[in-house]
Amino acid sequence: MSRVFILMLDSFGVGATRDAKKYGDTGADTFRHIAEYALAGKCDKAGVRSGALQIPNLLRLGINGAATTSQGKPVAGFPETPIIGLYGCAEEISHGKDTQSGHWEMAGVPVLFDWGYFRAPTECFPPVLLNKLVARGKLSGVLGNKHASGTVIIEELGEEHQRTGKPIVYTSADSVFQIAAHEESFGLQRLYDLCEIARELVDEYHIGRVIARPFLGTPGNYQRTGNRHDYAIPPHAPTLLDDMVAHGGQVIAIGKIADIYANQGVTKSVRASGNKVLFEVFLEEIARAPDHSIVFVNLVDFDMVFGHRRDVTGYAKALEDIDAELPKLEKLLKPGDMVVITADHGCDPTMPGSDHTRECVPVLVFGPGIKPKNIGKRKTFADIGQTIAAHLKLPALKYGTSFLS
Repeated sequence: MSRVFILMLDSFGVGATRDAKKYGDTGADTFRHIAEYALAGKCDKAGVRSGALQIPNLLRLGINGAATTSQGKPVAGFPETPIIGLYGCAEEISHGKDTQSGHWEMAGVPVLFDWGYFRAPTECFPPVLLNKLVARGKLSGVLGNKHASGTVIIEELGEEHQRTGKPIVYTSADSVFQIAAHEESFGLQRLYDLCEIARELVDEYHIGRVIARPFLGTPGNYQRTGNRHDYAIPPHAPTLLDDMVAHGGQVIAIGKIADIYANQGVTKSVRASGNKVLFEVFLEEIARAPDHSIVFVNLVDFDMVFGHRRDVTGYAKALEDIDAELPKLEKLLKPGDMVVITADHGCDPTMPGSDHTRECVPVLVFGPGIKPKNIGKRKTFADIGQTIAAHLKLPALKYGTSFLS
């Protein structure tokens, strides 16, 4: 029996898609721009580092080959490195560049409809929606009501929130309604209850996710906690994860994976936050995963902490940190195991604004018995799910083409 381990490097795109102009993302290239930034010495911080990104393991897994396949030229500054597995990239057929769309499409269920969005930069939520939220949540009002970075808005409004008891509501270019509140002065359970109400209220607007964004600390020193919770619309059709469970397999979801799939097709959910802890839990679950299982983790810091905040240096360091841990994963592999490293969208930290970017994602696949091969530019993320289904001897998914043959 076989096992599959999915390592989602949240937002780690490898170059603009052919339709990127439609999304305002012409020229976006998360990996290439971070690498160029580092090579130019712009990532130096108090003498900590200098020069090219140090990612030898990702290079031998084919990350530069994936970037070359995506954009027709390699990323400069890296040595030629023999590649040990399958490598290429994939374009997205789903509408938008949302977290759910990327994850669901990878699992064989592309989003071929338009999500609802709150597009106005300020006063973005309909008054009738906020009035209902205030009334049902027994609130004195809300703060925010605009597009914002989650870390920035709690610094801006956290003190007023604690003083008034009004939660902070905000959105982004994603199909999301986000609520931030202090875990102690507002209450974590109260925040969750409020998000449950919001989830019901935004259904008519076709919003993909309501996200609870709890934080702690004092003015000038607020930090978001690991108690984030996403309230997502369930996938509109059975995904690879559902098929796995239906055929007697196990699906171990780490971090926000269970939330993204609305807990469908998940046999075990492990809560964790922060790239370091998430990867440690990933290794722990792999070490004890049974035959015929999928272990799936999303390393959210690449997107949430560095991409959206346009922190190029932080993103570069995070890549190097994860790269250094990859040999630990390889040592755990058994015959029949397959590892898939990919992403759900881009979030180029060198681009203006703070939104995701419409990019190809890397597709790096390795494991015992898997031979090196360039699988080219795949037409849909669903090729990943179809390949996993074939490897696990599950029924074929509706979308996607396996690249194993």
